[in-house]
Amino acid sequence: MILLQTLSTDTLSAADSLAMGATKDNIGLLDLLIKGGYMMVPLYLLFILAIFIFVERLITLNKASKTSSHLMDQVKVLVQSGQTEKARILCAGEQTPVANMIAKGIERIGSPLKNIEVAIENVGKIEIYKLEKNLNLLATVSGAAPMIGFLGTVAGMIQAFIAIAQEEGMVSPKLLSEGIYEAMITTAAGLVVGIVAYLGYNFLVSKVSKLVHNMEYSSIEFIDLLQDK
Repeated sequence: MILLQTLSTDTLSAADSLAMGATKDNIGLLDLLIKGGYMMVPLYLLFILAIFIFVERLITLNKASKTSSHLMDQVKVLVQSGQTEKARILCAGEQTPVANMIAKGIERIGSPLKNIEVAIENVGKIEIYKLEKNLNLLATVSGAAPMIGFLGTVAGMIQAFIAIAQEEGMVSPKLLSEGIYEAMITTAAGLVVGIVAYLGYNFLVSKVSKLVHNMEYSSIEFIDLLQDK
C-alpha cells in the first residue's frame, strides 16, 4: 500500500512537472511575430498599407454610391420643362460620379447630341479613375506579401543551416527545429497579409463595377431623355 501511494505521488509530481514545462514552453502570437526576424518589418508595413487603402477606398466608394434614387426623375421633369439651370444645380449638390456626369451633360444642352455624349463619357472616365485610385497598389500588396514571406523563409533557413554547420559534434534537434519554425513564420505572415489584401481588393473591385454600371445606365437614360425632348 505504501509503495502504491509512493508511485502515485511520483506519477502526479511528474505530470505536474510536465504540465508546468509545457506551459513554460508555450509561445504567444506576439513572441512568434518577433521571432520572425527583420523580414517581418516590410510585412508589417504592407499590412498597414493594405488596411489603410481598403478603409479609405471603402469610405470613398460608399460616398460615391449615395446618389439619390429620384435624381433622374427630378432631372427629367426639370429638363423637359426647360429648367436646365435648376437641374444642373440639383446635380451639383449631389457630388457623386453619376450627378457629375449628368451635370456636364446638362451644361452641353443645345450642342449636338454626339458632343454631349463625348462630354459625359470624358467625365465618366475621370470619375472611374478616381474610383479605382490605389486599387492597383492593393493588388500589388496581395502579390508581393507572400513573395516577401517566402524570401524571409529562405533567408531564415540559410541562417539556420549555417548555425548547424558551425556546431561541433551532434546537432541538437531543438536548434534545428527552432531555426526552421522561426524561418517559417515569415511565410505564414506573408500569406496572411496577401490573403487580406486580395480579399479586400476583390471586394472593392466589385463595388467599383456596380458603380460603373450605374453610371453607364444613368448616362444612357439621360441621352434617351434628350432624344425624346
